[in-house]
Amino acid sequence: MPGAVVVVGAGSAGCVLAARLSAGRGRSVVLIEAGPDYPSVADLPADIADGSGPTLSHDWNFMAEPDGIRAPVALPRARLVGGCSATNGAVWVRGWPGDYDGWAAAGNPGWTFDELLPFFRGVESDKDFSDEWHGRDGPIPVVRLRPDELDERVQAFAASAVACGHARCDDHNRPGAVGVGPWPRNVHDGVRMSTALTYLAAARTRPDLDVRADTTVDRVEVEHGRARGVRLQDGGVVEADTVILTGGAYASPAILLRSGIGPAADLRALGLPVEADLPGVGANLVDHPLVAVDLPVAPGRRGPALQMVLTMRSARADPEGAPDLQVFTSGPYDDEAVPSGAVFGLAIELLAPRSRGSLRLRSTDPADPPRIDPAHLRHPDDIAGMVHATRVARRISRTSPLAGLVLGPEINPGDGIADDDADGLARSIRSRVSSCHHPVGTCAMGPDPTAGAVVDARGAVHGIDGLYVADASVMPTIPAANTNLPTIVVAERIAAWLGTC
Repeated sequence: MPGAVVVVGAGSAGCVLAARLSAGRGRSVVLIEAGPDYPSVADLPADIADGSGPTLSHDWNFMAEPDGIRAPVALPRARLVGGCSATNGAVWVRGWPGDYDGWAAAGNPGWTFDELLPFFRGVESDKDFSDEWHGRDGPIPVVRLRPDELDERVQAFAASAVACGHARCDDHNRPGAVGVGPWPRNVHDGVRMSTALTYLAAARTRPDLDVRADTTVDRVEVEHGRARGVRLQDGGVVEADTVILTGGAYASPAILLRSGIGPAADLRALGLPVEADLPGVGANLVDHPLVAVDLPVAPGRRGPALQMVLTMRSARADPEGAPDLQVFTSGPYDDEAVPSGAVFGLAIELLAPRSRGSLRLRSTDPADPPRIDPAHLRHPDDIAGMVHATRVARRISRTSPLAGLVLGPEINPGDGIADDDADGLARSIRSRVSSCHHPVGTCAMGPDPTAGAVVDARGAVHGIDGLYVADASVMPTIPAANTNLPTIVVAERIAAWLGTC
């Protein structure tokens, strides 16, 4: 990869690419981010530094398209250097080995779990485990809360889950792990360890790295089938020999579409030239849907908002395969509208959704948000999985010791809906379902563009030379995990290939 490189989007993936590709070889790298830059911990706004829970102060304010069933659903994506790694819940999980083996089996060599394990180990410095599965020398610290650091309600949740027959799990990053245990978290001294504070911080003084914040990219400049740089919203052009999109599952496909790369009929309808007819751009959107069993509890919380998770398999799952459901504790959050003073959520996440959504342009204006249809629970198997997990969460909430800390009737779905009322539970879930903020798949990797692939196994966009995508959008299926760590590993994997060019 000779000459100048421009990386578009300074999020979980972009900071990794910029740091790796600016390390030697005389290669100049420009990292472009639409939001602000806070170069050090001392510069961070308080909520961005605070690793105790997610924040929405720096957001693109995307919304799902109305579906006529639920209230408008926010689809947060962070707008600052560090991206969602700087604003998320600081959960650090890998997913199941079979998730990645499936990518490789679909025609993407280099993506098996065994091939990715050195990258998973290399990105982290795990303070709790030292073995063949965990790294000790990576840039991002990983810790788990000790039992004495857990909130009383969270401790009770874990004990009640075990009483209901679920196994304990002290390490959710060990292959084959299921059961209930603390989240691994990328936090140090209470500060969320984003890729901006880790990867990028170590690279900022390099003369060949230029970080340009508060700069929005409109499109990729394409000439005769080759990327030549990017055009900015203000009309300026940044020339480059190689363009790497790392804007995430919403921004990366939108940039491609504005560049004339996508379904030809959609491009022509917007008056855009067709540089490459790739039907998969914006298709195959997958997200983990989220709903909760909400319980009234006493106000006040000890520790971060996200502390404990139960991973499990439903009846539809392969008994030897990946867990397809999880229930995790959320809060408690003080709420004066609740008689008890606070709400404790047993949040339910579908890890293997079968629904597929899409992203399309609303217009060619980069300031106009795209049309995003996450298709939550559209596949009938998905609602069945959420109903099953809701029953599991309810059983745990009604089992001692957690039952003794619930101070009144269940808030949602509510005691008026019985466990055996599948239709009633489904209606409640559909009306309340939201996003876990884990979108992937809209620039999926694969060998065949006619079958929906947008990039090849190394992130190169089919049909356009010098153009790559290296973020969550290239994942052909969604891992059974929060997607921050898998996205960082995607960036590391592609950066390693590009770094040898």
